[in-house]
Amino acid sequence: MRSPNSNILLGIDIGGTGIKGAPVNVKTGQLTQERLRIKTPQPAKPEAIAEVVEQIANHFEYSGPAGIAFPSIVKDGVIFSATNVDESWINLDAAKLFERHVGGPVTLINDADAAGIAEMRFGAGVGRKGVVILLTFGTGIGSAIFCDGVLLTNTEFGQLKIRGKDIEFRASERIRQKKAISFKKWADIIGEFLRELENLFSPELFLIGGGISKKADKFLPYLKAQSQVPIEACKMQNDAGIIGAATLAKIRS
Repeated sequence: MRSPNSNILLGIDIGGTGIKGAPVNVKTGQLTQERLRIKTPQPAKPEAIAEVVEQIANHFEYSGPAGIAFPSIVKDGVIFSATNVDESWINLDAAKLFERHVGGPVTLINDADAAGIAEMRFGAGVGRKGVVILLTFGTGIGSAIFCDGVLLTNTEFGQLKIRGKDIEFRASERIRQKKAISFKKWADIIGEFLRELENLFSPELFLIGGGISKKADKFLPYLKAQSQVPIEACKMQNDAGIIGAATLAKIRS
């Protein structure tokens, strides 16, 4: 059932390991119910993921406009890359696919861009001017960059090569856990990444999000020592993609 409150929209965040969703009050940036997380199907093919999206919508008895964050380059609802999902997504109009499963129009956005929208509107980026770079650390490394609050969509800083290898294959949260990299050593690796971004963009602020943001007290002191630019952990943590996707759906509705 669609909520009678037009400011409550469903947000869903599709990741390489989990798919999370909840209704969001897009005026306050708060989840109105406890989020539901379902393990990402493997292989992560379109119909399998669409069925999970429908399962989440049904769980909240929701039909209507929805925002969905997706781990790829997204343009006008079409998928253009597939780093952590099946390659059958490429060139697919995923927004139309998902619309059939949530019973309303779908706004599709890159997952890190969605997290960035949430943080800039409700979290650690509120009121920040100049260049702000958000990095999410999870299955891979996502990125979002804002200038005076305006988003430049579909950046892929996680694919920046550091010492000859994509940084997300060296230091995503999945890799950190898999290789048992200490937070101090991880901060050394990410510090080199941040310095490269400093040289390219002269940011005013770095925001660190994704699953690792819940452990900010373990890595932030080490990481701050690596950068001349202020660094803060995201306040929305792992709900940022859900909140940002729903917020953008409201903006575009």
